[in-house]
Amino acid sequence: MFTKNKKMDRILTLYLPLFMMLSFTLFPIYWTINTALKPEGDIVKRPLQYLPANPTVENFVYSWTNIGFATFFKNSLIVGISTVIVVLICSTLSGYALARYQFKGKRSFLLMLLCTQFIPRSMMIIPLFIIFKNLGLISSPLALIITYTAIEIPFTTILMSGFISNVPKELEEAAMIDGCTKLQSLRHVVFPLLLPGIVATGVFTFIYTWNEFLIALMLTNQQSKFTLPVGLSSMLGEFNVNYGALAAGSVIALIPAVILFAYAQKHLVNGMGGAVKG
Repeated sequence: MFTKNKKMDRILTLYLPLFMMLSFTLFPIYWTINTALKPEGDIVKRPLQYLPANPTVENFVYSWTNIGFATFFKNSLIVGISTVIVVLICSTLSGYALARYQFKGKRSFLLMLLCTQFIPRSMMIIPLFIIFKNLGLISSPLALIITYTAIEIPFTTILMSGFISNVPKELEEAAMIDGCTKLQSLRHVVFPLLLPGIVATGVFTFIYTWNEFLIALMLTNQQSKFTLPVGLSSMLGEFNVNYGALAAGSVIALIPAVILFAYAQKHLVNGMGGAVKG
C-alpha cells in the first residue's frame, strides 16, 4: 500500500506537471507543423482537423520560392554565423583576461558589463538607426552584425570568464615550462578544454541573432535584406494572411535551431555547468 501511494505521489507531483508543461510547450509547434502540411482550404475548414487529411508540401515550396524565404534564410545565416565568429573571438579573449588577471577597476568593469544587460533594446533603436543611416549601412548585414556583436559580448564575456576560471592555471604553467609560448599554451591546452563553453556561447549567440526581430526590422528596409523574423512579419497582410505559407515559413525558421540544439546539447549542459561553477 505504501509503495502504491508513493508511486501515485510521484505521478501527481512529478510526471503530471512535467507532462502538462511539455504539452503546453509543444502544442503550438505541433499546430504550426499541422497547418503547414494542409492545403489552404483545409486550414479554414470546420470542424478543425487535428491531423492533415491531405498532407502537402506546397506551402513549403511556395514560401521558399515565391515569397523569398531562400533569401531570408541566407541573410539570417550570414548575420548569425558572422556574429558568432566575432563574439566568440572577443568574448573568449576578454573572458580569459577577466579570469586570469587582476587589474585595477576589474570589479567596476564587471559591474558595467552586467549593467548593459538591463538596458531595454527598444531604447537603442533610434540612436542605432541614426548612426547607421549616417554611415550608409541601413539594410546592410554589417549593421546587424555590429549591433548584435555589441549586444552579446557583455553577456558572453561573463559566461566565458566563468568557464575559464574552472581550467586549472597550472596546466598553462606546465605547458610553458615545456617550451610553449603564452599563445601556444592557450591554443593547445586551454582552448580544447573550453570547447563546451565555446559551444554554449556560440549556440546562445546564434539563437539570439536568428530570432531577433525588432532591431532587424528597424535596420532593414529592403525585402532582399530581410532576415527570417522580418520576412515572416512581412507575410501578415492588412486584409488577408496566407496561413499555410506563414506556418511553413515558421517551420523552416525553426529547423536550424532544433538541429543546433540537438547536436550541441551535451556541450551546452557542460558549458553552462562550468559557467555556473565559475
